[in-house]
Amino acid sequence: MGRRFLVALGSAVLALSLTACSGEGAGSGGDKSGDKPADLTIGVSMPTQTSERWIADGNAVKQKLEAKGYKVELQYAGDDIPTQSQQVDQMITQGADVLVIAAIDGTALNSQLQAAADAKIPVISYDRLIRGSKNVDFYVSFDNYKVGVAQATSLLVGLGLQNKDGSKGTAKGPFNVELFAGSLDDNNTQYFFGGAMDTLKPFIEAGTLKVKSNQTKIEQVAILRWQQETAQKRMEDLLTSSYNDGTKVDGVLSPYDGISRGIITALQNAGYGSASKKIPVVTGQDAEIASIKLINDGVQNSTVFKDTRLLAEQAVNAAEAFLQKKQPQANDTKTYDNGVKVVPAYLLPIATVYKDDIKATLIDSGYWTAEEVAAGQAKK
Repeated sequence: MGRRFLVALGSAVLALSLTACSGEGAGSGGDKSGDKPADLTIGVSMPTQTSERWIADGNAVKQKLEAKGYKVELQYAGDDIPTQSQQVDQMITQGADVLVIAAIDGTALNSQLQAAADAKIPVISYDRLIRGSKNVDFYVSFDNYKVGVAQATSLLVGLGLQNKDGSKGTAKGPFNVELFAGSLDDNNTQYFFGGAMDTLKPFIEAGTLKVKSNQTKIEQVAILRWQQETAQKRMEDLLTSSYNDGTKVDGVLSPYDGISRGIITALQNAGYGSASKKIPVVTGQDAEIASIKLINDGVQNSTVFKDTRLLAEQAVNAAEAFLQKKQPQANDTKTYDNGVKVVPAYLLPIATVYKDDIKATLIDSGYWTAEEVAAGQAKK
């Protein structure tokens, strides 16, 4: 974990005045292409350490940059918007040469991004698109619409309505399903849910899938900050309000492994997981180790794997391009409109992981070890 900035207001003002006098660092707009990596600093702002995914992301970006000789200031904001705003402010005043930001709220950093632009500091939006600002220079992520498609497809596969190869399954239904979405302040939530609903809509309209709660709008099913506890409470409320007549839940669309674990806890507390009341098909995302164990144990159905090692690599590539006064390589220049501009992006592939895929996709690639999967816990 990166060290925390402990600069008092007076020191920040002094740093700014020295920068103005020396013509170096933030605000100088000088050409950094000839500078040595050891003379350059990349500020990395991550949203939280409550998810192992973001810890892995932060560490991967930091390690890959440091391996190339750059100085890195890595900060986690504890899912607190003012904290992230303050941390980014400090990175700017301390002379960061590039910023890599995974925003808590995609609309809450406009003043910081304007300050970065004024100081000629390129901004790379990491996995979560920063919205409402012209001062987002590049975006690295995965094809998030396809993530939603993959989640919905894995739900259909788990229910037997579709086979893994895309062919029609043998199950007929109808099946009772419930829907969950991520945090509305995360731009990715719209893509995940949109991809999922476009995939499930024909089955819902045909009556093959029934959402017994009638909660199908994203505003009804969203989970603020992606919190596991909030998801558990919502699932408990759904069971009480919509399934108190003896009917059973057959499947749950979940957008993230932490949410999935909250859903599963609520279901198990309500008696699901026995021979007479089997655990519903529950989807996920991020291949978190606790959920990989659940998948391996036959409890959670699947997860969507997004290899953060590759994402970190693209963030590093983009940062280096900016430092060399070049434009990073993009493979999508049309999709990601942040409300002010279309942000050039590099999108990475995803993979759906069922129990049978754990070894080939996660263990053989070195993402998790067999011991970690068996324990459901990452080694320190």
